[in-house]
Amino acid sequence: MAKTYKRLDKDQVAVLLVDHQAGLLSLVRDIDPDKFKNNVLALADLAKYFKLPTVLTTSFEDGPNGPIVPELKEMFPDAPFIPRPGQINAWDNEDFVKAIKATGKKQLIIAGVVTEVCVAFPALSALEEGFDVFVVTDASGTFNEITRHSAWDRMSQAGAQLMTWFGLACELHRDWRNDVEGLGTLFSNHIPDYRNLISSYTTTKASR
Repeated sequence: MAKTYKRLDKDQVAVLLVDHQAGLLSLVRDIDPDKFKNNVLALADLAKYFKLPTVLTTSFEDGPNGPIVPELKEMFPDAPFIPRPGQINAWDNEDFVKAIKATGKKQLIIAGVVTEVCVAFPALSALEEGFDVFVVTDASGTFNEITRHSAWDRMSQAGAQLMTWFGLACELHRDWRNDVEGLGTLFSNHIPDYRNLISSYTTTKASR
């Protein structure tokens, strides 16, 4: 049975960046490390571009998980930042859930490390509480393809939608006429091939 198309609405969305920490990033092996970090920063850039409320959280920073990726903290200096003292499932932390509910949004975009724990657990918990959940697959990482697909299957079967940051941006934007240069610049900053496309477009436009 076909499910209803729950389309992302930038006025209804909050972004949750879960455990993008220096130590945990070293565990990511299902995607090239440089590409992975680029994808995470692309997601952060689109959150800022669309002015989406964003919540940051880390797990056991004083242990081997390490501190949050510094670029994220710098990009969202005023965003709620919840350093969890020990809870593995971020949803078990009362301050994290309060920060999410304070946004008033019902659509949650989630990405994190590692996928089957730091992403899956809060995603499943949020679904249980009636939120629409969208998991950014290429800004979430884990040990290998087996653990990744196990997590994807579990979340999608529970009702989460799996997306990439690029698809996310396009669905939020809706119409190129809203802003060609702004979104084109965001894409160009994170996708080398797209930079060529935009360069071609601007050159052709200038010659008209």
